Amino acid sequence: MTLRKSGSILALAALLSACGGGGGSNNNVVSLPPGGGGATPAPSPGGTTCSLQNRQNWAFDQINEWYLFPETLPASLSPAPYASVQDYVDALTATARGQGRDRFFTYITSIAEENAFLNSGATAGFGIRLSYDSAASRVFILDAFEGAPALAAGLDRGGEILAIGTTSANLQTVASLFAQGGAAAVSNALGPSTAGTSRVLRFRNAAGSETTTTVSKADFSIQPVSPRYGVQILDNGGTKTGYVNLRTFIDSAEPQLRAAFLQFRNEGVTDLVIDLRYNGGGLVRTAELFADLLGRNRFANEVQSVTRFRPSKSSNNQTRNFQTQPQSVAPTRIAFITTGGSASASELVINAMIPYLDPNMALIGSNTFGKPVGQVGLDREACDDRIRIVAFATENADGNANYFSGLAGSVANSCQAADDITLPLGDPGEASTARALGFLSGAACTPISSAAGGATAGQREPLSLPRELLMPARPTPAQREVPGSF
Repeated sequence: MTLRKSGSILALAALLSACGGGGGSNNNVVSLPPGGGGATPAPSPGGTTCSLQNRQNWAFDQINEWYLFPETLPASLSPAPYASVQDYVDALTATARGQGRDRFFTYITSIAEENAFLNSGATAGFGIRLSYDSAASRVFILDAFEGAPALAAGLDRGGEILAIGTTSANLQTVASLFAQGGAAAVSNALGPSTAGTSRVLRFRNAAGSETTTTVSKADFSIQPVSPRYGVQILDNGGTKTGYVNLRTFIDSAEPQLRAAFLQFRNEGVTDLVIDLRYNGGGLVRTAELFADLLGRNRFANEVQSVTRFRPSKSSNNQTRNFQTQPQSVAPTRIAFITTGGSASASELVINAMIPYLDPNMALIGSNTFGKPVGQVGLDREACDDRIRIVAFATENADGNANYFSGLAGSVANSCQAADDITLPLGDPGEASTARALGFLSGAACTPISSAAGGATAGQREPLSLPRELLMPARPTPAQREVPGSF
């Protein structure tokens, strides 16, 4: 998620943010001005400011200054053997990664591309979210984004990608791609995330019909709240129940969330289903607004979250209390739908509500990813480089900041449920939505295991909960924040 705050950090000319992408690409982030909190290296002799070695040296300096786990960093590490800045960053953070505290959360990205996505959801692609079952060598469509090429071509939730090619003459089945190189081969076959990239896709839709068609990637903006299913008022045995599905925490989500909660407030809704099942994170300020919208009965002196940096950066620590919003509701019960793809800002919202609603809230589905840490973002505009560095932990009012294995061990109530992709998101008959409505009405259920975030073996049937969200080796900003998107 990407966190943006005022106060002491702004006084340092830093913009606090937090970002997260599920499935190993989650991030909480603080954005600093060009040059960040450390000195900008001089150009290397005989080279340029943006030479590979110079960029690697700059990355080393920033990580050394801000990293939350400085004891895990090497005292020195030559960048010479590493072919990219990211490869070098991965080597510097390998110890914390091995400990499960930095699962590729520290990375280099493009300032321009990330800003475009965080502001409006701008990206390029087919406009679908994919997951895969490696045991069955199958790839499924979890969602299709409005205004993008895939949905217009008939690809939508419940479909399955059967074959991929650059022409109809060289179609390769998904099974053969898995045999060649696993999920990475499927990701590579789908091509780069650039507008104009075309692929021939053979797919089966939810109704069982097979189609072969050419789909070209295009520039579009992901709507954080789907206009098709994102906001609903469901009848749960005579009780009005608000349902909201949030794809990602970005700027354009805020007016959509305000409109949704105003509708709930006007309808007197106090039971809520919050669907974050694939939400890998985004802006922390949007997460804070989301928690505010759940806090009509919270007082301004009640803590929503606390951000803590390493001792040398403790002047940036900050406590964020609940803030009154005109659209807020006072929930009686909340069911949060989650999976192993629910991370970062999604977990921040859930964790914030535990001290106040724990007996009357639950996780539904499977355990969350487990990302209680966030990053600073330091910019070097001359090179279009933004480095995201794990630099702080986020805790709730009870001090809980230790959910690296997901939130199932932190909540009093949870219910296992499948992700039934044969039905639309928010359909009362869909397995996770039905289980959420059951919790709200008092039905018994089987708790989620508190093992590391992800599906249990019994939830991995091909059309219930595929094991992993499909991710490229080097995801775009959109793919980090909306894991599985292509």
